[in-house]
Amino acid sequence: MSGKTIGSAILILVIGNFFATFCDVFIKMAGSSVAVYQFTFMRLVMICLVLLPLAYKHIDFKGDIGLKLHLLRGNLWVLASVLLIISLTALPLATANAVFYIAPILIVLFAGIFFKEKITMGIVIAAVSGFVGVLIILRPSDVSWGMISAVLFSVVLATNSLLIRKLPKNQNLFFGLLITHLSALPLTACLALWEGGSWNMDGLLYAGASAMCSIVYSLACLQGYRYVASSQVSSAEYSGLLFAVILGWIIFNESIDFFFVIGALFIILPLAYLGSRDRRKRKAEERMSVVRSQLDAG
Repeated sequence: MSGKTIGSAILILVIGNFFATFCDVFIKMAGSSVAVYQFTFMRLVMICLVLLPLAYKHIDFKGDIGLKLHLLRGNLWVLASVLLIISLTALPLATANAVFYIAPILIVLFAGIFFKEKITMGIVIAAVSGFVGVLIILRPSDVSWGMISAVLFSVVLATNSLLIRKLPKNQNLFFGLLITHLSALPLTACLALWEGGSWNMDGLLYAGASAMCSIVYSLACLQGYRYVASSQVSSAEYSGLLFAVILGWIIFNESIDFFFVIGALFIILPLAYLGSRDRRKRKAEERMSVVRSQLDAG
């Protein structure tokens, strides 16, 4: 699986989303048995331990490494992790994952607001449709912390994803990830100590397993999007919702109702349409490029 063809890239992303869903599974399994900040700290330590040997050969402090930005992204990671644990503890696995899918819509909207990228009517419709889908799935007769946390997690995730554009372009991925997560250690450690709960080392196994799955997903994204245009393979990300439904049913005995299916369609279909539109546009540009090259050759 080289990731150099569309088929292999899609397969890599599907496998990555499988591990990403298991990351959520391990967090959900540990969520009710360990303190939130304590588990976040243990998970962060495990991620750093895994990243350290991967980044060791690429450590380079020459020039601007974007330390302030890594510090900001690291602390946003802490906030996102806490919100993720709260939402996965309070909501069914599939429901939480469906809400998380508004993050891609928010990324596009935020890019338009903060980076002055063009916001088309299709993007606006997708954003409205996504939020309608969230309301259909959650059916909030009363507002709960789980609902709020899932939505806020998507907002923080979208913000953190956009900040990647500001990082040094030539910085190694593993080195950048290591700095970001190391930057989060002081705040996470302080929160864990402030929480004051007795340390439950049973959660260390879940923290390590979720950390490994999270890194596998990050590597899958790196390889899956490295050689192929993202618009051609991004639809593979939707497999994560299917895995969440299946694993939620098998592991947590969760059931899927009619409202979930309708709400998920409101979220996924506009995203699929935007991806399809981008693919058609790219193919048209490639055909035009071929025609121009043939005319120039003639």
